[in-house]
Amino acid sequence: MRFGIISDIHANLNALEATLDALEDHNVDQIICLGDVVGYNANPNECVELLRVRAIPTILGNHDAVACGLDEPYGFNPIALATVLWTREQLSEENRNWLRALPSVLEFPEFIAVHGAPPEDHNTYLFSWEDVIPYLGFLREKGKSLCFFGHTHSPGIFSADGMYSLDEESKFHLNHSKIFFINPGSVGQPRDGNPQAACGIYDSEENSYQQLRINYPVEEAAAHVLEAGLPRFLAERLLLGR
Repeated sequence: MRFGIISDIHANLNALEATLDALEDHNVDQIICLGDVVGYNANPNECVELLRVRAIPTILGNHDAVACGLDEPYGFNPIALATVLWTREQLSEENRNWLRALPSVLEFPEFIAVHGAPPEDHNTYLFSWEDVIPYLGFLREKGKSLCFFGHTHSPGIFSADGMYSLDEESKFHLNHSKIFFINPGSVGQPRDGNPQAACGIYDSEENSYQQLRINYPVEEAAAHVLEAGLPRFLAERLLLGR
């Protein structure tokens, strides 16, 4: 089975639409979202509704939890705070309730999926294998050797051998005897210096992961941010991928 793995859409409708189209072109069987559907960008309702209509399994992210009122924005920087409070005001009641009902973890026969760190911590950042080590026991308890996570907005493959990076369209063949944590990067606000939307494809038959980078009308997305009256910095960072 071919899984499209997306994360950190952050209300960027232009990027989400382009990403979903690209995954369809790659003939995925199932798309899953690792959370943070909303926050930072200008189209929270449209992004939620697109996932809802397509019945895409989605995990609760930290921005989602604050935007729908499950959490308070403790630790948010001023720009993130202003934007998530704006998002709270924009969300329809139906979309707010959909976010509130999202799970903190998704479990498939082949892998576990979370937003930040397993099992239910959507606020923890995993930047290295050393960050991953405290969570290895949870995967072993579940009998899994693969975990997909988001939250950092930077793609990467982590294992005891180190961190792997992939060129676009290349495949990484996973070893069943090793544990891997994989971050597909961010659809709606990449922070690795590449403004293209990021996502990945996991093929359970091949036991392989393929990183994708997708062009989308980033200038249009940035213009939507400004039109919504959101901080200019959020529009500028889209153009830089930072």
